[in-house]
Amino acid sequence: MSLDIDCLLDEKHNVAFPAKSNWRGWLELTRLHKSIMGNTLMFWPCVWGLTMAAYAVTYPPHQFVIQTIMFCIGSTLLHSAACVINDICDIEFDRKVERCKTRPLPAGIVSVFSAWVLLLLLVIPAMAMLLLTNTKAASVGLIGVFPLHALYPLMKRWTYWPQAWLGLAMNWGFPVAWIAVTGDIRADIVWVFFLGTICWTIVYDTIYACQDRKDDVEAGVKSTALLFGDWVRPILMAFATVFIVCLVFAGIRNNQGAGYFVISCGGATLHFVWQFVSWNPDIPADGAHKFNSNGATGYIIWAGMLCDYCFKFSTP
Repeated sequence: MSLDIDCLLDEKHNVAFPAKSNWRGWLELTRLHKSIMGNTLMFWPCVWGLTMAAYAVTYPPHQFVIQTIMFCIGSTLLHSAACVINDICDIEFDRKVERCKTRPLPAGIVSVFSAWVLLLLLVIPAMAMLLLTNTKAASVGLIGVFPLHALYPLMKRWTYWPQAWLGLAMNWGFPVAWIAVTGDIRADIVWVFFLGTICWTIVYDTIYACQDRKDDVEAGVKSTALLFGDWVRPILMAFATVFIVCLVFAGIRNNQGAGYFVISCGGATLHFVWQFVSWNPDIPADGAHKFNSNGATGYIIWAGMLCDYCFKFSTP
C-alpha cells in the first residue's frame, strides 16, 4: 500500500518517474505503442478509395494486393510522422494537459532535435512509396503532407474547428488511392465520399478531445469538443448521419453491390448507433475507448467493399 501512496504523491507533485529509454520515447512519439485501432484511422480512407476504384475499373487482384500493402505501410509512416510534428508543435500545450504531460517531449525523454530526425526518417520513405504509384497520385499526395498535415497542429490555436482540418489531412488518402488505380478523379464519387470521411473524423476526434475539455480551457487549446459543449452528442450524430448519406450516394454512383450497402453502410450505421447510445462524454476512459472503436468502423466498411470486389471477380 505504501508504494501505491508514493506513486500518487509523485503524480500530484509532478515528481519525475524513472526515465524511459530513448527508444521507448521514439516509439511513443510515433504512437505505434498504442492500440492498432486508432493507428488505422489514416489507412482506412486509403484502402476504401483503393477498393472502390478497383471495383469500378476491374483492377487485377494481384495489383490490388500490392497497392494495399504499399498504402498500409505508407499511411502508417505518414500517421506516425503527423504525430511527431504535432508533438513538436504542442510541447507547451502538452505540459498543461494532465493526459499529455508524460509524453516524450514535454517530459524531456526525447530532445526536440531527435524528434526532427525521427520526422525525416518517417517522411522520406513515405514520400518514396508515393512516387512508386504514379506521378499524378504522388503530386496529389504531397498536398496531404503540406499543407494539410504540416499545418494541423496550428489549427487548435486559430480555430475551434481543428477537427475539420484534421479530417482533410487524415482522409486525403482516399483521392490519392483512387488516382493511383484509375489515373483520374470522378468528382461525384471521390469528393462526396471524401466529404463524408471529414465528417467521420470530426466525430471520432471530437469524442477523443472530450477527454481533455477542462485542461484545454486552461491551456487555451480550441476544439469542437469545447465549441459543441452540452450539444456534443446530437451534433456528432448529425455529422455521422452525413457520413452515412455520403457513403450511400457514392456507392450508388459507383454501382456498388449488396455487400457494400448491407455491410458497409448498414454495419457502419449500427456501429454509430452503439457508439452514441453507450458513450459518456464525462468519462475520459470511455472517450478513449469509443475513439479506438472507430478503427472497427474501418473494418466494417472495408468488408462490404471487399465482398463486392471479390464477387465481381468470381462471376464470369
